[in-house]
Amino acid sequence: MAPVRNSRVFFNSIPEGYPVLGETLVVDHAKTIDLETVSLEGGKILVKTVAISIDPFLRLHMSRSGRHHGTAYHLGEPIYNFQVVKVLRSGSELFRPGQHLYGVGDFVEYQVLSDLSKWTALPEREGIPWSVYLGAAGMPGKTAYFGWKVGADAKKGETIYVSTAAGAVGSMVVQLAKAAGLKVIASAGQEAKLEFLRELGADVVFNYKTTDLANVLEEHGPLDICWDHVGGDTLATVISNMKDFGRILVMGFTAAYNAPSASVTNLGLVLVKRLTLRGIAVGDHEAQCAEEFYAAVPAKLAKGELKYKETVVRSLDEVPQLFIDVQKGNNTGKAVVVLDD
Repeated sequence: MAPVRNSRVFFNSIPEGYPVLGETLVVDHAKTIDLETVSLEGGKILVKTVAISIDPFLRLHMSRSGRHHGTAYHLGEPIYNFQVVKVLRSGSELFRPGQHLYGVGDFVEYQVLSDLSKWTALPEREGIPWSVYLGAAGMPGKTAYFGWKVGADAKKGETIYVSTAAGAVGSMVVQLAKAAGLKVIASAGQEAKLEFLRELGADVVFNYKTTDLANVLEEHGPLDICWDHVGGDTLATVISNMKDFGRILVMGFTAAYNAPSASVTNLGLVLVKRLTLRGIAVGDHEAQCAEEFYAAVPAKLAKGELKYKETVVRSLDEVPQLFIDVQKGNNTGKAVVVLDD
């Protein structure tokens, strides 16, 4: 077999604000790979990329400081993120051809993997698309599930506000909260997203772009729990509308990803109200919660007991635009690149 094209998406320039189409990320089609003869010496495996996740936090890899866990994308090198791959050839006893694996890899069509400790075999008969293991059955779903388990301390009848609630994490939180008997206030920025939240059973749904959060919380609060992805003014407004001993779980700070964010100037209320303000990183709770998550969530997704939405593109050429759409909130649910069904 002749070598085949092995396209990749690489980091081309550091953006000052939002990524710029045709400048920040560039797709290169010049590389090739011989799938039959590429060396797998030393226990390596050859895989084909099936699906790749695009997440808001990837913008932090594009800063000069690499603020996300101390890492930064390197100019001229492929970008990377969570993905599902299929084993084509194996030089290792750990994985066999035909298996699907979950881990972090480059935005390329084919890869030779050497550090197999970072990859996990996925079940082959769960009845959900492989891309869902990047969303509701993957890192975003685990973020919601783990955070809810370790930080929400939810009680039936309490009130929760979920920001960016139609995203992959937020939509799972809405469903967990409703199952626990909470009143759910949920926001998003587009009508299609608001309709999705109504389908999930959220009690109060509003467009944060056209409706003032403070007015909504004054009418439907105060809050026992807030699940926040935004930070900035949103977090400040939430703090002012929390009950004593409320819990605020912070998953991100999208307000600051592409532009300077307003400072939270009322942190003194955290003391006055005896609030718990806690950041949630999924990796901290993997050992404690992952087995329970995988035993419960994929099956519920397959049965339709938990719902999800995806924004899907089907080529690496579409990655730069989808990356920008995710930063601007123009996707619904999980954004994924599906290269092989």
